[in-house]
Amino acid sequence: MTQYNTAAERYFAAWNADGAEAIAKAVSEAFTEDATYTDPLVDVAGHEGLAAVIAGAHEQFPGFEFRQKGSVDGNHHIARFSWDLVSTADGSSPAGGSDVITLAEDGRISSVSGFLDRAPEA
Repeated sequence: MTQYNTAAERYFAAWNADGAEAIAKAVSEAFTEDATYTDPLVDVAGHEGLAAVIAGAHEQFPGFEFRQKGSVDGNHHIARFSWDLVSTADGSSPAGGSDVITLAEDGRISSVSGFLDRAPEA
């Protein structure tokens, strides 16, 4: 299970990185160059697309961080885990979901299929 946990740790490090340079570095460590990310709100590919989505989440939810919920489950080259978006100030959580990731040979993420269990009202 170590490879799956490592991938999830890198995933959350990317989503919680602060600032453009830190996001770019964390994205390159967590994702392959041609990685795809698809959820109900976005469909992007590549490091620049991923970094833009992450930066957008930071702009929309300042003072929040993504936290793993439960454990990572994996087999072969795929894994799944759940997460919550949590306020560092008061612990409130306006969003949560589950993601399924595909791992490349080097252990980085080559695709993410995301599902929202809970999302803030527009």
